[in-house]
Amino acid sequence: MEKQLKQFFRFLEVDKKASNNTLQSYKRDLKQFKEYLEENNIKYNKVTEQDVQNYLKHLEEQNKKPSTISRTIASIRAFYQYEVKTNDKIQNPTENIQSPKIEKRTPCVLTSEEVELLLEQPNDVDLKGIRDKAMLEFAYATGMKVTEIISLDIGDVRLQEATVICRHGNRKRVIPLGRMSLIALKDYLDNARNILVKTDKEQALFVNLNGRRLTRQGFWKIIKYYQEQAHITKDITPHTLRHSFATHLLQNGADLKAIQTMLGHSDISSTQVYMQFQNDGLNDIYKKSHPRA
Repeated sequence: MEKQLKQFFRFLEVDKKASNNTLQSYKRDLKQFKEYLEENNIKYNKVTEQDVQNYLKHLEEQNKKPSTISRTIASIRAFYQYEVKTNDKIQNPTENIQSPKIEKRTPCVLTSEEVELLLEQPNDVDLKGIRDKAMLEFAYATGMKVTEIISLDIGDVRLQEATVICRHGNRKRVIPLGRMSLIALKDYLDNARNILVKTDKEQALFVNLNGRRLTRQGFWKIIKYYQEQAHITKDITPHTLRHSFATHLLQNGADLKAIQTMLGHSDISSTQVYMQFQNDGLNDIYKKSHPRA
């Protein structure tokens, strides 16, 4: 099975252009599945639907979340779909496996006042403060995922056009940059990044204090630090700024399809989760805009 997994991962990386995060998730899920099969003396090409069901029950007994089990099913299913295409002797044991129902959690969204308070926290008089100010403004201005932000290179930003090019897998989207984000970003590029980086070979847009590409953990710690400084009680993560970006756009009259494009959602149902926050904003727009309101 080791050989087949290597071929599958190469297929995901080269042919499907899967992101590193996606690839790591597949590797983690399928490594655990492989270990389970070996422990139970089950050959990967003889796996039955019942074997998969038993494995899922095993995960439930380990108190794995429904979202984790659902992702695991997707990983195993994708692997066997690939195997069926490359080996006609293989049967797909996941064809009739149903994913567990996952409760959709309400996104944590900051109010406009809380966003202002958070973005005011970095003291932009030193290198770290200038960088942090630019990063927070950038995250709220673009709604990009943290993995997308830390993957950006310097060449992905178009200051003259006030846009940033976001690449995710084999997809690409162009996102506008707001005025405040542009001001903070220019300050960072002119007065901080050029001092932080140690070599011209470093292409990362946002770097740590050692001049290397910032990590997810580094970004998370920065958010948590300024949450505490702002005395905001909500549990803020980098994704909270993405949720707030989409919600505030919707409340101020932005088209749902445009928000979907900026967020990079392939399915608009993912964007519709923000509809639950729109009522007050839409009522205000209606009262201001409709001649008979």
